[in-house]
Formats: sequence, structure tokens, C-alpha cells
Amino acid sequence: MPIDHTLKVRVILLIAVSVTLSILFLSLIRLDDLPDLKVKQMDKYYHTFAYFVLTLSWIAYFKIRNKKLKINFLFYIVIGLILFGIVIEVLQRALTDYRLLDYQDMIANTIGVILATTLFIPVRNKAF
Repeated sequence: MPIDHTLKVRVILLIAVSVTLSILFLSLIRLDDLPDLKVKQMDKYYHTFAYFVLTLSWIAYFKIRNKKLKINFLFYIVIGLILFGIVIEVLQRALTDYRLLDYQDMIANTIGVILATTLFIPVRNKAF
């Protein structure tokens, strides 16, 4: 592996891990001081966007690392990220008294994962 490829893989991994940890952190902290959202259910769009970015970052990492990304491996990434979203919702209920388990958040997270995956599938074996 050339050094530039190794560096690219590490940078993408750092981004993917950073996005993952940011979502975990933001999902478990108290957010009482945030301004009230003017659009009803706006947080669902935030969830969808966050999981869209999360999915793209992990897909990019595995794609760059492995050159080709088989559809069954992509399936495992999708299942893993959907489960990650569910686990975070359960942790919100179990570990905090200020956050709730919200099924609509789980659905929004899943939509973000599926959107990113759907956009990626047609180009999955093309060069990055």
C-alpha cells in the first residue's frame, strides 16, 4: 500500500470515528439550553442528516480500505448503524432522566442510513 493510500484510510477512519462519537455524545448530553425549534419535528431532520453523514463516513472508510465493497458487507454496515441508533435510544432512557426513548428518532436514524446507502449503491465499485 502506498503511503498516501494509508494516510487516506486513516483520515477517513478518524472522520468516521469522530462522527460516531459526536453522535453518541450529543445523544446523551442534556440539551435544555438549546433554542426552541420553530419547525415541528425539526429534530427528526437532524437525526436523518446525522445518520446520513455517519453512514457515508463508514461506507467511505470501508470502500477506500477494501477497494471494492461487496453488497453483503454493505448490508452489515447498514444493520450495524441501525442497531447503533437503536442502542443510543435505549441508552438515553436507561442512563439519563432528561432524555427519552423515541421511536420516531429511530425511524429518522434508519431513514438517514437507508438514504446514504441508496445513494452509494450505484457507485460502490467505482474508484474514489
